[in-house]
Amino acid sequence: MIDEIIKDARNVQLIVSLLVAVAVVATMLTLGMRFLSSDTLARRMKSVANERERIRVRERAAQANNKSLRQQPKVYMKQIVDRFSLSTWLNTEDSKMKLASAGFRGPQAEVAFLFFRLVTPIAFLLLSLFYLFVLDRHDWSFMIRLAAVIGATYVGIKAPEIFISNAISRRQQTMRLAFPDALDLMLICVESGMSIEHAFRKVGQEIGVQSAPLAEEFALATAELSYLPDRRMAYQNLATRTGLDTVKHISTVLIQAEKYGTPLGKALRVTAQESRDQRMMAAEQKAAALPPKLTVPMILFFLPVLLAVVMAPAVIQVMKAVG
Repeated sequence: MIDEIIKDARNVQLIVSLLVAVAVVATMLTLGMRFLSSDTLARRMKSVANERERIRVRERAAQANNKSLRQQPKVYMKQIVDRFSLSTWLNTEDSKMKLASAGFRGPQAEVAFLFFRLVTPIAFLLLSLFYLFVLDRHDWSFMIRLAAVIGATYVGIKAPEIFISNAISRRQQTMRLAFPDALDLMLICVESGMSIEHAFRKVGQEIGVQSAPLAEEFALATAELSYLPDRRMAYQNLATRTGLDTVKHISTVLIQAEKYGTPLGKALRVTAQESRDQRMMAAEQKAAALPPKLTVPMILFFLPVLLAVVMAPAVIQVMKAVG
């Protein structure tokens, strides 16, 4: 048998036939695998792109259907504001900026703010008077009830301002979390050769899924860069509306680059790293503040139960011995 194998191995025609057969099979496999194999990466990228487009359409539809204060002033609100001249004695110097920082823009925002600053204290006053002097059955003195009415009226005066402050805080929180990612996207756009206007527009379109307020601010900055005579005003307005230190920093960087012609790539990279470090530091501060916050609940709820579990057997034995 070994002699036959050696004889076949010396047969040149057989060896050539085998090599040709292997080459044919390899060629057929190479050509067939191209049609049989599925491009998973391309399919996944296509699905991700379609999902992102669906999310973008949904976010735009949600923003379009959002019934915010950025509409035309309601007739009855405007009539009351104009009749009582509320803009002269209830308006403040920074009310427009606070409304813009909270996301409420346009004439309807200011009119509604002034209207509720007038109506809310009156409503709290009437409700407190009706409850304390008509419905309340407690034997309270007249001075206590009067103090409660004054306190409710003061709460009504401060209620619109508290609402605006809470809206600003929520808006800043979402922008603070999404701004480092927006800086990374802006860095990519700038280093790819885009102008700062196109970078703002592109980043605003992409970051809207993560933070709609930040996308809105970028869109406003893009519009202001287009029509304002001084581009520095657009950067300053962006920093003022957001109220974030990182945005103020990047606005200063953009103003200096606009004035001196310095490259933006390195500055944006350093600022993005600082923003991520600040976000991590904020998370670490919250984690470090957790044990002191848990001390009081543990003392009030866990410690009595633990003492009861530990001391109960000894108390039962003592009571049995005494009995």
